[in-house]
Amino acid sequence: MTSKNKLAALVMLLIGVAIFVWEGRNTDFHTIIHNLITLNWWWLLVGVLAMFVSWLMETLVLQVMIRNKQDHLPFKEAVRIPLIEQLFNAITPFATGGQPAQLIAMMQSGIEGGRSSSVLLMKFIVYQFMVLINFILTMVIGFSKVAGSIGPLAWLIAFGMVIHVSVIVGLLLVMYYNRFTKQLVALFLIPVGWFVGKKRRAEMALSLDTKIDTFYQESLQLKREKKKVLKACVLTLLQLLAYYSVPYFVLLALHIPHVDFVQVIVMHVMIVMIVSLFPIPGGSGGAEYSFKTIFATFITVPAKLVLAMLLWRVLTYYLGMLMGVIAMAIRPRRLAMMDNTISQTKNEE
Repeated sequence: MTSKNKLAALVMLLIGVAIFVWEGRNTDFHTIIHNLITLNWWWLLVGVLAMFVSWLMETLVLQVMIRNKQDHLPFKEAVRIPLIEQLFNAITPFATGGQPAQLIAMMQSGIEGGRSSSVLLMKFIVYQFMVLINFILTMVIGFSKVAGSIGPLAWLIAFGMVIHVSVIVGLLLVMYYNRFTKQLVALFLIPVGWFVGKKRRAEMALSLDTKIDTFYQESLQLKREKKKVLKACVLTLLQLLAYYSVPYFVLLALHIPHVDFVQVIVMHVMIVMIVSLFPIPGGSGGAEYSFKTIFATFITVPAKLVLAMLLWRVLTYYLGMLMGVIAMAIRPRRLAMMDNTISQTKNEE
């Protein structure tokens, strides 16, 4: 990690501490400590395991996507990549750092740059489709049960839905209507040129056309490898299910009665959709507010609500950052071998 990344991680940690101090300012500290002591730690451990299962499924997706006659990524190498993604998603706005960090990690493990980019692009397409399917299913199954209790957040959820549908529509346009997509992009860039100038607009158009062509070629690869895509879809669904179930185990650990598994998953999907709209790394502030507002229907005791929010955030956000730091500290076998070779060469000299 660079010093800039370390500083970003420290800042996000301090922001998290400040948020929890603020949220708990009107809550009796001794009550929070009592609830913490009386936790059912076994259920909390299940929540931790759910996060590890989520990362395991993502690792398997990566291996499935990479595997062909030329390339194979061993599990020990592959498991680093989702964890590194967790770290850089957590410390960058809109989680934009995850993709480049994964690309570098894959190249460190010996996967050629172009091949790595292709795999990550296919993985992104599958993930976006599965997120949308999950969201639609949860809205159909349980949105009506909680809509009355979330107030203005319903508008953010709706806006999040529009954003994700727009992303999917964009992906489908590139996959099936490549030429039309280029024409559409050129049309949208006309007013952009009024602000950035014709030269800059031409550069942007060329860059976007190249990216659209690359994406289109990768979509053709997806269409040819239907079995691989199907496996990746199933594994991604399991990944998302494990992640979405974490608050359920947190509530059980806090001895919250009458917890409905499906309803908790619906609520968590809504929170994730809202958090994705916040530009602050990790959706800090928005994540905690959304959790507090939505899960107040389940947790009526303020001290337990604050503690539940803290535990949920630790498991779904800070644990990933910690594991990412550990993954960054582990040198891939290829780099370790190169280091040994350089060291031996220096010793011989």
